[in-house]
Amino acid sequence: MNATGMYYGRVSEILEEAFTQEAEAMERAALALAGANRDRRSVFAFGCNHAGLIALELFYRTGGMVTVNPVRVPGMMLEVSPITMSSEIERLSGYGQVILDSLPAKEGDVIIMHSVSGRNAVTIDMARAAREKGMTVIVVTNMNTAASVSSRHSSGKKLHDYADILIDNHGDRGDAAVQLQGFAQKVASTSTVVGAAILNAIVARACELLLEMGIRPPVFMSGNIDGGDDYNKAAISRHRENIFYM
Repeated sequence: MNATGMYYGRVSEILEEAFTQEAEAMERAALALAGANRDRRSVFAFGCNHAGLIALELFYRTGGMVTVNPVRVPGMMLEVSPITMSSEIERLSGYGQVILDSLPAKEGDVIIMHSVSGRNAVTIDMARAAREKGMTVIVVTNMNTAASVSSRHSSGKKLHDYADILIDNHGDRGDAAVQLQGFAQKVASTSTVVGAAILNAIVARACELLLEMGIRPPVFMSGNIDGGDDYNKAAISRHRENIFYM
């Protein structure tokens, strides 16, 4: 089997493991999202750098929830140069508190946080601040990595320590998944594809729960399908008080 097949096989194994073993946590996350939409609460999503790709995956896209607000802040969106600065910024103590304080977030709101290691200060400070505010904190992390590394936060805590709902992505330690013969470093990470699958499944279940409550799910239609633009404008208008990316 070549590397293409090896990657496909490993991703398939991880997805099977995650969807089986995290089913209860995923259901709790779906209930939290559905409840937030039912009660007109706000939903936020955040991750540092590549972990933030999951936040972008969830917002302003076909089939996605209109009410998911990505947290996009300086230094955390792979936009700095040299890019190595991004690794230093996510270790800055106090920046996570600044980020959370900048959000129009309130008690009862929900925040989804993604980090493979959960060891760096920005996500830890932000999750702690969210808990103190009374938000529901949903954490997607890689416990094979998180359990094997030390915290870089002064408290000694990691992101998963502040989770109300913890979802393990079941990735390999360090995230890369394919071992090539004659090369020590594994290649090809899995956290983005697995994290996207987990969270899209949670969104789908949350929409199903809303329908069971008799509530129209706030979902985007493709703007490239006839009628999509008008549909989306109406959806945004219905939920404007919980949308902060416009």
